Amino acid sequence: MDERIREHAEVLVDWSARIESGDDVVMAVSGGAHELAVATAELLGERGANLVATYSSGEVQRAYLRGHDDEFDADPAHELALFENADAYLALGGGHNTSATADVPGERRRAHARATEEIREVRLATDWVKTVHPTRSLAQQAGMAYEEYQDFVYDAVLRDWESLADEMEQLKRIFDDGSEVRLVTEDADLTMSIEDRTAVNSAASVAYDSHNLPSGEVFTAPYATEGEVLFDVPMTIRGKRVNDVRLTFEDGEVVDFAAGQNESVIADVLETDDGARRLGELGVGMNRGIDRFTDNILFDEKMGDTVHLALGRAYDANLPEGESGNDSAVHVDLITTVGEDSRLEVDGEVVQRNGRFRWEDGFEE
Repeated sequence: MDERIREHAEVLVDWSARIESGDDVVMAVSGGAHELAVATAELLGERGANLVATYSSGEVQRAYLRGHDDEFDADPAHELALFENADAYLALGGGHNTSATADVPGERRRAHARATEEIREVRLATDWVKTVHPTRSLAQQAGMAYEEYQDFVYDAVLRDWESLADEMEQLKRIFDDGSEVRLVTEDADLTMSIEDRTAVNSAASVAYDSHNLPSGEVFTAPYATEGEVLFDVPMTIRGKRVNDVRLTFEDGEVVDFAAGQNESVIADVLETDDGARRLGELGVGMNRGIDRFTDNILFDEKMGDTVHLALGRAYDANLPEGESGNDSAVHVDLITTVGEDSRLEVDGEVVQRNGRFRWEDGFEE
Protein backbone atom coordinates (compact mmCIF):
# COMPACT_ATOMS: atom_id res chain seq x y z
CA MET A 1 0.00 0.00 0.00
CA ASP A 2 1.18 3.49 -0.89
CA GLU A 3 2.32 5.10 2.38
CA ARG A 4 0.41 8.25 1.44
CA ILE A 5 -2.84 6.27 1.79
CA ARG A 6 -2.03 5.59 5.44
CA GLU A 7 -1.11 9.24 5.95
CA HIS A 8 -4.43 10.24 4.36
CA ALA A 9 -6.27 7.93 6.77
CA GLU A 10 -4.39 9.39 9.74
CA VAL A 11 -5.34 12.94 8.77
CA LEU A 12 -8.96 11.84 8.28
CA VAL A 13 -9.29 10.02 11.62
CA ASP A 14 -7.15 12.17 13.90
CA TRP A 15 -7.15 15.71 12.48
CA SER A 16 -10.42 15.85 10.56
CA ALA A 17 -12.93 13.66 12.42
CA ARG A 18 -11.18 13.67 15.83
CA ILE A 19 -12.23 10.09 16.49
CA GLU A 20 -11.97 8.91 20.11
CA SER A 21 -12.37 5.59 21.88
CA GLY A 22 -15.99 4.50 22.03
CA ASP A 23 -17.17 6.67 19.13
CA ASP A 24 -19.83 5.09 16.92
CA VAL A 25 -18.69 5.60 13.32
CA VAL A 26 -20.51 5.04 10.03
CA MET A 27 -18.13 4.85 7.06
CA ALA A 28 -19.60 4.95 3.54
CA VAL A 29 -17.12 3.45 1.06
CA SER A 30 -17.25 4.11 -2.68
CA GLY A 31 -16.29 1.32 -5.03
CA GLY A 32 -12.82 2.66 -5.82
CA ALA A 33 -11.91 3.69 -2.25
CA HIS A 34 -11.16 0.20 -0.93
CA GLU A 35 -7.53 0.84 0.04
CA LEU A 36 -8.35 4.05 1.90
CA ALA A 37 -11.21 2.23 3.66
CA VAL A 38 -8.84 -0.54 4.79
CA ALA A 39 -6.30 1.96 6.16
CA THR A 40 -9.05 3.96 7.87
CA ALA A 41 -10.70 0.88 9.38
CA GLU A 42 -7.38 -0.21 10.86
CA LEU A 43 -6.94 3.16 12.53
CA LEU A 44 -10.52 3.18 13.81
CA GLY A 45 -9.84 -0.20 15.40
CA GLU A 46 -6.65 1.12 16.99
CA ARG A 47 -8.55 4.12 18.38
CA GLY A 48 -11.21 1.88 19.91
CA ALA A 49 -14.09 3.18 17.77
CA ASN A 50 -17.17 1.15 16.78
CA LEU A 51 -17.44 0.84 12.99
CA VAL A 52 -20.31 0.19 10.62
CA ALA A 53 -19.13 0.24 6.99
CA THR A 54 -21.63 0.75 4.16
CA TYR A 55 -21.22 0.58 0.40
CA SER A 56 -21.69 3.79 -1.57
CA SER A 57 -22.07 3.51 -5.34
CA GLY A 58 -23.35 5.80 -8.05
CA GLU A 59 -24.30 2.75 -10.10
CA VAL A 60 -26.34 1.31 -7.22
CA GLN A 61 -28.04 4.66 -6.62
CA ARG A 62 -28.87 4.94 -10.33
CA ALA A 63 -30.39 1.46 -10.39
CA TYR A 64 -32.50 2.18 -7.32
CA LEU A 65 -33.80 5.56 -8.49
CA ARG A 66 -34.54 4.42 -12.04
CA GLY A 67 -36.33 1.36 -10.72
CA HIS A 68 -38.50 3.39 -8.32
CA ASP A 69 -41.53 5.53 -9.10
CA ASP A 70 -41.78 9.20 -8.07
CA GLU A 71 -43.28 8.43 -4.64
CA PHE A 72 -40.76 7.74 -1.87
CA ASP A 73 -41.37 6.94 1.80
CA ALA A 74 -40.30 9.94 3.83
CA ASP A 75 -37.11 9.32 5.82
CA PRO A 76 -37.04 5.50 6.09
CA ALA A 77 -36.74 4.63 9.78
CA HIS A 78 -33.92 2.12 9.44
CA GLU A 79 -31.60 4.63 7.75
CA LEU A 80 -32.65 7.43 10.07
CA ALA A 81 -31.84 5.28 13.11
CA LEU A 82 -28.34 4.56 11.79
CA PHE A 83 -27.38 8.23 11.79
CA GLU A 84 -29.34 9.16 14.90
CA ASN A 85 -27.05 6.78 16.80
CA ALA A 86 -23.79 7.74 15.08
CA ASP A 87 -21.13 10.06 16.50
CA ALA A 88 -19.26 10.41 13.21
CA TYR A 89 -19.88 9.79 9.52
CA LEU A 90 -16.97 9.33 7.11
CA ALA A 91 -17.72 9.47 3.38
CA LEU A 92 -14.91 7.99 1.27
CA GLY A 93 -15.50 8.99 -2.35
CA GLY A 94 -13.86 7.56 -5.45
CA GLY A 95 -16.34 5.72 -7.62
CA HIS A 96 -15.93 4.08 -11.02
CA ASN A 97 -18.08 6.45 -13.07
CA THR A 98 -18.47 10.14 -12.23
CA SER A 99 -21.56 10.34 -14.48
CA ALA A 100 -23.27 7.23 -13.15
CA THR A 101 -26.56 8.99 -12.33
CA ALA A 102 -26.71 11.28 -15.36
CA ASP A 103 -29.84 9.64 -16.81
CA VAL A 104 -31.93 9.64 -13.61
CA PRO A 105 -35.08 11.70 -14.31
CA GLY A 106 -34.97 15.11 -12.67
CA GLU A 107 -38.37 14.85 -10.97
CA ARG A 108 -37.45 11.51 -9.42
CA ARG A 109 -34.17 12.91 -8.16
CA ARG A 110 -35.97 15.90 -6.62
CA ALA A 111 -38.63 13.66 -5.04
CA HIS A 112 -35.97 11.48 -3.42
CA ALA A 113 -34.09 14.54 -2.14
CA ARG A 114 -37.24 15.95 -0.57
CA ALA A 115 -38.22 12.61 0.98
CA THR A 116 -34.83 12.08 2.63
CA GLU A 117 -34.26 15.62 3.87
CA GLU A 118 -34.49 14.68 7.57
CA ILE A 119 -31.91 11.93 7.07
CA ARG A 120 -29.50 14.48 5.61
CA GLU A 121 -30.12 16.82 8.55
CA VAL A 122 -29.43 14.08 11.09
CA ARG A 123 -26.31 12.97 9.19
CA LEU A 124 -25.05 16.56 9.10
CA ALA A 125 -25.52 16.77 12.86
CA THR A 126 -22.77 14.15 13.33
CA ASP A 127 -19.04 14.83 13.13
CA TRP A 128 -19.11 14.10 9.41
CA VAL A 129 -16.17 14.33 7.02
CA LYS A 130 -16.12 13.84 3.26
CA THR A 131 -12.92 12.92 1.45
CA VAL A 132 -11.91 11.17 -1.77
CA HIS A 133 -9.47 8.43 -2.74
CA PRO A 134 -7.71 9.04 -6.08
CA THR A 135 -9.13 6.73 -8.74
CA ARG A 136 -8.61 6.37 -12.46
CA SER A 137 -12.11 7.68 -13.19
CA LEU A 138 -11.40 10.86 -11.23
CA ALA A 139 -8.02 11.21 -12.93
CA GLN A 140 -9.72 10.91 -16.31
CA GLN A 141 -12.32 13.50 -15.34
CA ALA A 142 -9.52 15.84 -14.26
CA GLY A 143 -7.63 15.28 -17.54
CA MET A 144 -4.58 13.82 -15.79
CA ALA A 145 -2.54 10.65 -15.86
CA TYR A 146 -3.37 8.44 -12.89
CA GLU A 147 0.02 8.88 -11.17
CA GLU A 148 -0.16 12.64 -11.78
CA TYR A 149 -3.61 12.75 -10.20
CA GLN A 150 -2.42 10.81 -7.16
CA ASP A 151 0.29 13.42 -6.60
CA PHE A 152 -2.28 16.19 -7.00
CA VAL A 153 -4.65 14.67 -4.42
CA TYR A 154 -2.00 14.09 -1.80
CA ASP A 155 -0.52 17.57 -2.29
CA ALA A 156 -3.99 18.93 -1.45
CA VAL A 157 -4.69 16.57 1.46
CA LEU A 158 -1.33 16.17 3.23
CA ARG A 159 -0.79 19.79 4.25
CA ASP A 160 0.24 21.73 7.33
CA TRP A 161 -3.37 22.33 8.32
CA GLU A 162 -2.55 24.28 11.47
CA SER A 163 -0.55 26.88 9.53
CA LEU A 164 -3.27 27.22 6.90
CA ALA A 165 -5.87 27.59 9.67
CA ASP A 166 -3.88 30.50 11.13
CA GLU A 167 -3.81 32.28 7.76
CA MET A 168 -7.49 31.72 7.06
CA GLU A 169 -8.42 33.06 10.50
CA GLN A 170 -7.63 36.54 9.17
CA LEU A 171 -10.42 36.35 6.59
CA LYS A 172 -12.80 34.74 9.09
CA ARG A 173 -12.40 37.71 11.44
CA ILE A 174 -13.05 40.17 8.62
CA PHE A 175 -16.24 38.34 7.62
CA ASP A 176 -17.39 38.03 11.24
CA ASP A 177 -17.02 41.79 11.76
CA GLY A 178 -18.51 42.71 8.37
CA SER A 179 -22.01 43.53 7.17
CA GLU A 180 -21.82 43.47 3.36
CA VAL A 181 -19.69 41.68 0.80
CA ARG A 182 -19.29 42.88 -2.77
CA LEU A 183 -17.76 40.72 -5.51
CA VAL A 184 -16.63 42.53 -8.65
CA THR A 185 -15.08 40.91 -11.75
CA GLU A 186 -15.31 41.53 -15.49
CA ASP A 187 -18.50 39.43 -15.45
CA ALA A 188 -19.92 40.03 -11.99
CA ASP A 189 -21.13 42.74 -9.65
CA LEU A 190 -22.82 41.12 -6.71
CA THR A 191 -23.61 42.33 -3.19
CA MET A 192 -24.59 40.11 -0.25
CA SER A 193 -25.39 40.77 3.39
CA ILE A 194 -23.39 38.80 5.98
CA GLU A 195 -24.45 40.74 9.06
CA ASP A 196 -24.94 38.58 12.17
CA ARG A 197 -23.39 35.61 10.40
CA THR A 198 -20.41 33.58 11.66
CA ALA A 199 -17.80 32.57 9.10
CA VAL A 200 -16.20 29.12 9.24
CA ASN A 201 -12.44 28.74 9.06
CA SER A 202 -12.64 25.53 7.06
CA ALA A 203 -9.36 23.87 8.01
CA ALA A 204 -10.42 20.27 7.28
CA SER A 205 -11.43 19.46 10.85
CA VAL A 206 -14.69 19.22 12.77
CA ALA A 207 -12.91 21.22 15.47
CA TYR A 208 -13.24 24.16 13.04
CA ASP A 209 -16.80 23.25 11.94
CA SER A 210 -15.10 22.03 8.74
CA HIS A 211 -16.15 18.78 7.09
CA ASN A 212 -14.18 18.37 3.84
CA LEU A 213 -10.75 16.81 3.37
CA PRO A 214 -9.10 18.51 1.63
CA SER A 215 -10.44 21.87 2.62
CA GLY A 216 -8.95 25.35 2.68
CA GLU A 217 -11.71 27.93 2.44
CA VAL A 218 -13.53 30.47 4.55
CA PHE A 219 -17.29 30.39 4.10
CA THR A 220 -20.37 32.10 5.46
CA ALA A 221 -24.12 32.23 4.80
CA PRO A 222 -25.09 35.30 2.75
CA TYR A 223 -28.56 36.73 2.22
CA ALA A 224 -30.25 39.72 0.56
CA THR A 225 -28.24 39.06 -2.62
CA GLU A 226 -28.42 41.60 -5.45
CA GLY A 227 -26.74 41.72 -8.84
CA GLU A 228 -25.31 39.38 -11.44
CA VAL A 229 -22.50 36.84 -11.54
CA LEU A 230 -20.95 34.54 -14.14
CA PHE A 231 -19.50 31.21 -12.98
CA ASP A 232 -16.73 30.52 -15.47
CA VAL A 233 -15.41 27.24 -14.02
CA PRO A 234 -16.84 24.15 -15.81
CA MET A 235 -18.13 21.45 -13.50
CA THR A 236 -20.21 18.29 -13.47
CA ILE A 237 -23.55 18.64 -11.71
CA ARG A 238 -25.86 15.63 -11.45
CA GLY A 239 -23.71 13.74 -13.90
CA LYS A 240 -23.72 16.42 -16.61
CA ARG A 241 -21.10 19.00 -17.57
CA VAL A 242 -22.25 22.59 -16.97
CA ASN A 243 -20.34 25.76 -17.79
CA ASP A 244 -20.71 29.54 -18.03
CA VAL A 245 -23.65 29.71 -15.63
CA ARG A 246 -25.00 33.24 -15.20
CA LEU A 247 -27.36 34.09 -12.35
CA THR A 248 -29.23 37.34 -11.74
CA PHE A 249 -30.49 38.08 -8.22
CA GLU A 250 -33.16 40.48 -7.01
CA ASP A 251 -34.38 40.66 -3.41
CA GLY A 252 -32.15 37.71 -2.57
CA GLU A 253 -33.62 35.38 -5.19
CA VAL A 254 -32.60 34.14 -8.63
CA VAL A 255 -34.84 35.91 -11.15
CA ASP A 256 -32.98 34.96 -14.32
CA PHE A 257 -30.41 32.37 -15.31
CA ALA A 258 -28.53 31.03 -18.31
CA ALA A 259 -25.77 28.54 -19.03
CA GLY A 260 -23.48 27.81 -21.94
CA GLN A 261 -24.00 24.06 -21.60
CA ASN A 262 -26.75 21.93 -20.04
CA GLU A 263 -28.83 24.86 -18.87
CA SER A 264 -31.59 22.37 -18.01
CA VAL A 265 -29.48 21.11 -15.09
CA ILE A 266 -29.55 24.56 -13.49
CA ALA A 267 -33.28 24.81 -14.14
CA ASP A 268 -33.73 21.45 -12.46
CA VAL A 269 -31.79 22.60 -9.38
CA LEU A 270 -33.76 25.86 -9.12
CA GLU A 271 -37.06 24.00 -9.32
CA THR A 272 -36.29 21.76 -6.33
CA ASP A 273 -37.94 24.08 -3.77
CA ASP A 274 -38.18 27.78 -2.85
CA GLY A 275 -34.82 27.73 -1.04
CA ALA A 276 -32.99 26.51 -4.14
CA ARG A 277 -33.38 30.00 -5.66
CA ARG A 278 -31.48 31.62 -2.80
CA LEU A 279 -27.86 31.41 -1.71
CA GLY A 280 -26.81 29.21 1.17
CA GLU A 281 -23.06 29.81 1.03
CA LEU A 282 -20.36 32.27 0.05
CA GLY A 283 -16.94 30.60 0.11
CA VAL A 284 -13.46 31.91 -0.66
CA GLY A 285 -10.84 29.36 -1.77
CA MET A 286 -7.47 29.58 0.02
CA ASN A 287 -5.77 26.19 -0.50
CA ARG A 288 -2.85 26.97 -2.82
CA GLY A 289 -1.88 23.30 -2.77
CA ILE A 290 -4.73 22.94 -5.28
CA ASP A 291 -3.24 24.45 -8.43
CA ARG A 292 -5.67 23.42 -11.20
CA PHE A 293 -9.31 22.66 -11.84
CA THR A 294 -10.27 18.98 -11.80
CA ASP A 295 -14.07 18.99 -12.27
CA ASN A 296 -14.44 17.83 -8.67
CA ILE A 297 -16.10 20.30 -6.31
CA LEU A 298 -14.29 18.87 -3.29
CA PHE A 299 -11.05 20.26 -4.71
CA ASP A 300 -12.06 23.03 -7.09
CA GLU A 301 -13.98 25.18 -4.60
CA LYS A 302 -10.93 25.27 -2.28
CA MET A 303 -8.51 26.49 -4.95
CA GLY A 304 -6.87 29.86 -4.39
CA ASP A 305 -8.06 32.71 -6.64
CA THR A 306 -11.66 31.41 -6.64
CA VAL A 307 -14.96 32.28 -5.01
CA HIS A 308 -17.88 29.89 -4.91
CA LEU A 309 -21.55 30.44 -4.18
CA ALA A 310 -24.00 27.67 -3.34
CA LEU A 311 -27.65 27.59 -4.25
CA GLY A 312 -29.77 26.08 -1.51
CA ARG A 313 -29.20 25.02 2.06
CA ALA A 314 -27.22 27.18 4.49
CA TYR A 315 -25.07 25.53 7.15
CA ASP A 316 -26.07 25.91 10.80
CA ALA A 317 -22.47 26.72 11.75
CA ASN A 318 -22.85 30.11 10.02
CA LEU A 319 -26.07 31.08 11.81
CA PRO A 320 -26.89 32.60 15.20
CA GLU A 321 -28.12 30.03 17.70
CA GLY A 322 -31.79 29.37 17.24
CA GLU A 323 -31.98 31.04 13.83
CA SER A 324 -32.84 29.18 10.66
CA GLY A 325 -31.02 30.18 7.49
CA ASN A 326 -31.93 29.33 3.93
CA ASP A 327 -33.64 25.93 3.88
CA SER A 328 -33.54 23.62 0.88
CA ALA A 329 -33.14 19.98 -0.10
CA VAL A 330 -30.14 20.94 -2.26
CA HIS A 331 -26.76 22.61 -1.83
CA VAL A 332 -25.17 23.14 -5.24
CA ASP A 333 -21.86 25.00 -5.52
CA LEU A 334 -20.82 27.13 -8.50
CA ILE A 335 -17.34 28.62 -8.92
CA THR A 336 -15.95 31.82 -10.41
CA THR A 337 -12.31 32.82 -10.75
CA VAL A 338 -11.08 36.00 -9.07
CA GLY A 339 -7.77 36.67 -10.75
CA GLU A 340 -7.03 39.69 -12.94
CA ASP A 341 -9.40 42.69 -12.73
CA SER A 342 -11.31 41.41 -9.72
CA ARG A 343 -11.84 42.48 -6.15
CA LEU A 344 -13.62 41.29 -3.03
CA GLU A 345 -14.81 44.02 -0.69
CA VAL A 346 -16.20 43.91 2.83
CA ASP A 347 -18.01 47.07 3.88
CA GLY A 348 -16.25 48.98 1.12
CA GLU A 349 -12.73 47.85 2.08
CA VAL A 350 -10.85 45.74 -0.48
CA VAL A 351 -9.86 42.42 1.10
CA GLN A 352 -8.66 40.68 -2.05
CA ARG A 353 -7.60 42.19 -5.37
CA ASN A 354 -6.51 40.27 -8.47
CA GLY A 355 -6.36 37.09 -6.40
CA ARG A 356 -4.08 38.45 -3.66
CA PHE A 357 -5.24 39.05 -0.10
CA ARG A 358 -4.27 42.26 1.62
CA TRP A 359 -1.89 40.42 3.99
CA GLU A 360 -0.06 38.74 1.08
CA ASP A 361 2.95 39.98 -0.87
CA GLY A 362 1.88 41.54 -4.15
CA PHE A 363 -1.39 43.00 -2.90
CA GLU A 364 -2.17 46.32 -4.58
CA GLU A 365 -4.04 49.01 -2.63
